[in-house]
Amino acid sequence: MNFYLTYILVASALFVFTSLFTLFAVYSERKISAFIQDRLGPMEVGKYGSLQSFADILKMLQKEFIIPKAADKVLFILAPIIIFVSVYLGFAALPWAPGLIPASLNLGIFYIFAILSVETLGILMAGWGSNNKYALLGSMRSVAQMVSYEIPAGISILSVIMISQTLNLQEITIKQGILSLESVKFFGIWEVKTIGGFFAWNIFQAPHLILAYLIYFIASLAECNRAPFDIPEAESELVGGFHIEYSGLRFAFIFLAEYSMMFLVGMIGVVLFLGGWNSPLPNINKLPLASWTTGMGWGIFWVLFKTLAVVAVQIWIRWTLPRFRVDQLMSFCWKVLTPLAFLCMLISGIWRLTMM
Repeated sequence: MNFYLTYILVASALFVFTSLFTLFAVYSERKISAFIQDRLGPMEVGKYGSLQSFADILKMLQKEFIIPKAADKVLFILAPIIIFVSVYLGFAALPWAPGLIPASLNLGIFYIFAILSVETLGILMAGWGSNNKYALLGSMRSVAQMVSYEIPAGISILSVIMISQTLNLQEITIKQGILSLESVKFFGIWEVKTIGGFFAWNIFQAPHLILAYLIYFIASLAECNRAPFDIPEAESELVGGFHIEYSGLRFAFIFLAEYSMMFLVGMIGVVLFLGGWNSPLPNINKLPLASWTTGMGWGIFWVLFKTLAVVAVQIWIRWTLPRFRVDQLMSFCWKVLTPLAFLCMLISGIWRLTMM
């Protein structure tokens, strides 16, 4: 009984976290976009408009459930559930701190990519089930885009796995902790015995992974349908895309899934490339900053800090870059990102052989 209760509590905690994060991210996006466009953003509800997102979600929850007359009711109702659940289940294998991971899986990253691929099915169901030409076109665009960009994203992740020699996300994070070295000199002056912090991150242990992370980050924007890859939801063309017929709670689940996906792909990148819950502060001589800023509390702080910084960049990009055309989007994936991802994987193989 206690076993099941623990899982229910963990699942509830993750759901509460994703909900609160979405409210925070929506407010932050409005304020960041307002700053970029020299506006004020929400200012009326709460101090500096801080309660605007809560007011919006309350209004949304009170809206009527509307199903178009010509829609396929089963597909129309199931689609938002599948979209959200597929993203929500991805949080199960993410390491939040030393010893704090909902499900420690040896195939953690494989599980996440497998479960996230189900979201594509939910989006296709939403477009087809709505029986709306704009929704169908948006869902078809989304499927083509997400399936295509999973290729460079997956190959860039393989580059990390080849270096780390494990699919367990917790083990990948641990390997980016404090490094024990005989002697390291900086500028010929300081000599240290141990070092950690950002020097131990994968992108610094194997510098070609900086390119791999850039490829992954760009592909993750396409996975989230975020600008400049928001072709499936193009307001100027499709009036909203695959979710055009949804309102109320069903739309809220699709909205919740999109922002949860932003955090999820950002945290995956942090764990694989940017040290996960490890401190970015290094040990320097007799000043063990990395050792002082470790532990469960610090681990949660660092992983949230890094991931929220990545989410802020995702929001910044949305309000800075124009939308790609469909042909540009596909050409960029297959002619630029995919060859570069294969190059990173080749270098990882050579790197691993030379370091053995």
